[in-house]
Amino acid sequence: MPGLKKIFIVLIVLFSSINLFAQKLERVEPMFWYVGMHNPKLQLLVHGDNIAHTTVALTYPGVKLVKVNKVENPNYLFLDLTLAPTVKSGSFPINFSVKGKKIFSYTYELKNRNKSADRIQGVTNKDFIYLLMPDRFSNGDKSNDVVQGLTETALNRDSMYYRHGGDIQGVINHLDYLKDLGVTTVWMTPEVENDMPQASYHGYAVTDHYKIDPRYGTNALYKKYVEIAHAKGLKVIKDIVHNHIGTQHWFYKDLPMKSWLNQWPKYTQTSYRDQTVMDVHASAADRKQMLDGWFVPSMPDLNQTNPYVQNYLTQNHIWWIEYAGIDGLRLDTYGYNDPVYMADWALKVQAEFPHLSVFGETLVTAVANQAFFTGGNTVNRGFDTHLQGITDATLKDAIYEGINGKNGWVDGINRLYATLAHDFLYKNPNTNCIFLDNHDMSRFYSMVGEDFDKYKMGMSILLTMRGIPEMYYGTEILMKNFSNPDGLIRSDFPGGWEGDKKDKFIADGRTGKENEAFNFVKTLANFRKNSAALQTGKLMQFVPQDDIYVYFRYNTEPKGTIMVIVNNTEKEKTLNTDRFAERTAGITSAKNVITGENIEFKNIKVPAKTTLLLELN
Repeated sequence: MPGLKKIFIVLIVLFSSINLFAQKLERVEPMFWYVGMHNPKLQLLVHGDNIAHTTVALTYPGVKLVKVNKVENPNYLFLDLTLAPTVKSGSFPINFSVKGKKIFSYTYELKNRNKSADRIQGVTNKDFIYLLMPDRFSNGDKSNDVVQGLTETALNRDSMYYRHGGDIQGVINHLDYLKDLGVTTVWMTPEVENDMPQASYHGYAVTDHYKIDPRYGTNALYKKYVEIAHAKGLKVIKDIVHNHIGTQHWFYKDLPMKSWLNQWPKYTQTSYRDQTVMDVHASAADRKQMLDGWFVPSMPDLNQTNPYVQNYLTQNHIWWIEYAGIDGLRLDTYGYNDPVYMADWALKVQAEFPHLSVFGETLVTAVANQAFFTGGNTVNRGFDTHLQGITDATLKDAIYEGINGKNGWVDGINRLYATLAHDFLYKNPNTNCIFLDNHDMSRFYSMVGEDFDKYKMGMSILLTMRGIPEMYYGTEILMKNFSNPDGLIRSDFPGGWEGDKKDKFIADGRTGKENEAFNFVKTLANFRKNSAALQTGKLMQFVPQDDIYVYFRYNTEPKGTIMVIVNNTEKEKTLNTDRFAERTAGITSAKNVITGENIEFKNIKVPAKTTLLLELN
């Protein structure tokens, strides 16, 4: 009988062990990978109840399981693999066992990389970016407006903070509209799942890094969107967030380890003071609050000094680029991220995708602050960030001052001249993304007092200036409003929803003034699309005189010159061109880019509140 009792106890222990793993394996991320990557290392995050109590085994030619990492939370394992250069695409099981008995098995797939020529092309100063919020642009699929099982199921277009139903299919439906307008690149605010209880439409509180939000579509639809855009000659930028997640993220609810996040004894918000990152006199405590403080309570701050977090984020971004074939990345809240990690991230991503373009969001107030974040160590930072470009907020501010301000030694149009004179601080200012507004700030048309002359001035500068121009959706039809509250600047594009009273995607649905604005942008954007001088030409500017600011975009091969004349005053001016001989020698005539009219070049009449664009012959 004692022997039977012993057997009975062993059986109880065995069944108890098996019961620990009665639930399914929750996830393996990345869920699949690619052969032929530059980096042979791959770290898989494995999540499941008490998964740390299992033994892991796999067998596949060219794949080696180097280490099984256990962390604080027994619901996680991190598997370190190396992939040999000779490894072939295919599938193999990853087996999870307890006491020799297999509990779980995950079929892991290695795919071949897609080497098609139209993928991952890069976004350059040849391009014109159109920024949109998918929830607010067009509803192409009403069946996904409300998805049961998600935290937020409200759909209310009368509220700026609820979902409105726009989606990826809606963007696909209007790609021809964008191409006709002269756009070459589409940038959507993040499309990944944001399963938050409220205001989840903006996309910056991710709850699943590997999943397109089902209210926008599916992973497969997103990939199809990129392919359709490429087939139409359009490029795609993906908006990604390194700094934070949403509080409903699956791994926030079950943290792998305490150090996965930047933890504080009590809630601590970032100071939003970018100067603390670059200030040689800064307090360490101030710098820590800027980098490690949370953006808002609903967005936990990721600890990017944690190597597991680093691997997770970097691999996720590489996975999306290879999976979908996108052409560029916009990096949200760039200055709030750990700088050493971000430099390493840039090197790893660029090693896999040499043509990919990347620019970081840096909403700061000075050129030097922006240049601090860009690549090349041009401002004595001490290391190279390898960041190609930034969102050029200081140039945006200077353009506004040039349009709205009163001219003085450092004010008005002189601010624009002086700001561009600081371009020596950048390794390459042509890779900066230039803009007049976006989803976080008051719309351009409102910022110029709904003055149509000023609107045309600003758009003319944007599309003739150095850098990569970006326009916020609806600017071409004079959409307006201020950013307080911010929802007002995120209105629906009229005509994007079935039953809308006006369809402003078509000329008949627009007012006369809206069509004038649309056609102005279209004319200029399509001219830029075919002008080597505006796309890749050098910039030469002249000190403003008599309240007139002149700059040139020019190429020597192929030869071409565009002259830009800005008169921000209330009076017509006459400009004698003798002063510009180093750029105009031999020029006998000029053509107005917008009207096509040939003009006399010696003394040019420049109307009040006008940016005059001349193609020199």
